[in-house]
Amino acid sequence: MFVNSASTFVSDAVRGLIASTGDIAWHADPGFLTRREPLPAGQVALLSGGGSGHEPMHAGFIGAGMLAGVCPGLIFTSPNALQVHRASRAVSVGGGVVHIVKNYTGDVMNFRIARELLHEDGIESDFVLVDDDVATERADGDGPGRRGTAATVVVEKICGAAAERGDSMEQVVEIGRRVAANARSMAVALQPSVLPGSTEFSFDLPDGEIEIGIGIHGERGTTRVPKMSAQDIVAALAQPVVDSLGLERGESVIAFVNGLGATHPMELHLLYGELAELLADKGIDIARPLVGSLVTALNMGGASITLVRIDDEMLELWDATTTAPAWPNALAKEAPTLGARERFGPSFAPSDSDSSQDRFVSSWIASWVERVLAEEPALTELDRRAGDGDFGTNMVSALEQLDLASIRETYSAQTVFEAVSEAYLGHAGGTSGALFGIWFRQFYTCLESVDLESITAAARGGLDTITDLGGARIGDKTMVDAIAPAVEALEAATDLEKGLRDAAAAATAGAQATEQLTANRGRASYVGDAARGVVDPGALVMAWFFEAASEAR
Repeated sequence: MFVNSASTFVSDAVRGLIASTGDIAWHADPGFLTRREPLPAGQVALLSGGGSGHEPMHAGFIGAGMLAGVCPGLIFTSPNALQVHRASRAVSVGGGVVHIVKNYTGDVMNFRIARELLHEDGIESDFVLVDDDVATERADGDGPGRRGTAATVVVEKICGAAAERGDSMEQVVEIGRRVAANARSMAVALQPSVLPGSTEFSFDLPDGEIEIGIGIHGERGTTRVPKMSAQDIVAALAQPVVDSLGLERGESVIAFVNGLGATHPMELHLLYGELAELLADKGIDIARPLVGSLVTALNMGGASITLVRIDDEMLELWDATTTAPAWPNALAKEAPTLGARERFGPSFAPSDSDSSQDRFVSSWIASWVERVLAEEPALTELDRRAGDGDFGTNMVSALEQLDLASIRETYSAQTVFEAVSEAYLGHAGGTSGALFGIWFRQFYTCLESVDLESITAAARGGLDTITDLGGARIGDKTMVDAIAPAVEALEAATDLEKGLRDAAAAATAGAQATEQLTANRGRASYVGDAARGVVDPGALVMAWFFEAASEAR
């Protein structure tokens, strides 16, 4: 693929997008896109976003009648909470802000944090959650639920039209949730994706086989079968969608055949022909077709099928005009001047300090950061085997922002933790960005003095916040498996030195125990037993955190 540098791939692509469209502006700090012209006063502002690599979703759908703004994360990684918060403030014009959120843990978490911050600002906000992927639908209702995939653009189109005609925030949310509740999708890969700067596929797929039930972040599917005809593939994708929706003869749908990035338009039209025939045989009417690569998985060879049960109001909004450049028949009117190269993210200024407590924390965190950065390839490989392979790069995206010399020499203990928290919230994105950012923020807010009581309180507060946000518990194969036993060890300790040693040992044992677990939370949960035999990288990094504390003391 065409790349200058893997680390600048997203910002380089955004630079070209802005130069080739007429009504999209880039805000580099902390990184979001909006319409150049503000909305009319009092209109509902629609904001979406997610990991980059799904283009033209979401950036290509900014325009009158669709989105007011978009927050792009790193490749296959959710935007961070600061991006979403500041973008929401930028697009707000008094009518409230509605977030369109795909059902992935990182997206849900970061958009939720942003709405809490908006509440503090006095800005009304609400959300529509898109969860259309039947591949991750479970009858027992356990786990993270259906992923948000191609139906997202249908929700964005219909909600955007509702906002444009002057509906209230409550009305926009109601119809958005109605669309999401009546939308289901299923996808297939003929060839996995390759991330910028990588030479390996996101998962292994032998010649002569295809992967049914894949996700849009490079995840493997739920079923691997020998290659089959397009007609049989359409049946394998469409039937679970029809069943999940409970579609019956005489009902009407929007039928969307979507390419995943490396699929030719002729192939997509072939698939649509097969889908139209299959639905006609079932007596299901296609009220509106949509064919194209609108929700991609970077350069994956494959396609998805989305069906949306519709009513008259949805159809009216679907047909409404939009100026969004990537929506079919919406074209740019001019070519703005090419801007300068920019990378996005907040900056951070150090503060001076020289106490023994500060030196302990500085040594602790600096050595931990250096270890995580050095182990990035190993962390990435662990996540590639058990998830989607972005954990190591997320760690680097955050921690490489830190000035280690200043951490070791001039930062106070609180400033160290504030800097690390800001680095995660402002640069990492994804589930890890939110969870690690909130974890370190607890240390920043609780650590007025560096003693056993304060460190224990910070760790307990961090654990409670993480479990509240993500819902993970011990045994779910997440960072909680390392943190929870460490917190228990700290709470049982009577002095700091022994408490840190016991916490390090407990965290290490907890992390190693994840090797034989099946994940119930996070993206590793999507691959089920395939994650067995792999230590959870988040738990491992938290074990290193407590080990570094013990060694620094």
